[in-house]
Amino acid sequence: MKNPYKDKSWFKFLSNKYVWVLLFFIIWMVFLDNYSYFDHRFLDNQITELEDNATYYQEEIKKDEQQIKQLNNPDQIEKYAREKYFMKKDSEDIYIIEFEGDSITQN
Repeated sequence: MKNPYKDKSWFKFLSNKYVWVLLFFIIWMVFLDNYSYFDHRFLDNQITELEDNATYYQEEIKKDEQQIKQLNNPDQIEKYAREKYFMKKDSEDIYIIEFEGDSITQN
């Protein structure tokens, strides 16, 4: 019995062994390989996140360097100690006024 689809173009296309090899290769590369498309997307997202973190920390380093330069002055050291750690001289009293919604631990 003769195959009725043998003369159809789509049958010739699908019966070609190179098409099957190519299809297998594409499926393998997209889903199954260690370096698949989905793994690359995940790793690219991690890279961008880490680059964003790196820029954030570089900015924080610059801010800290400026603050260290300011703390070379003894008056600035005293101001920083009073504001950040609520230090005082022996003859002084400190009153901390906290408004609703404010917190002492805020930076």
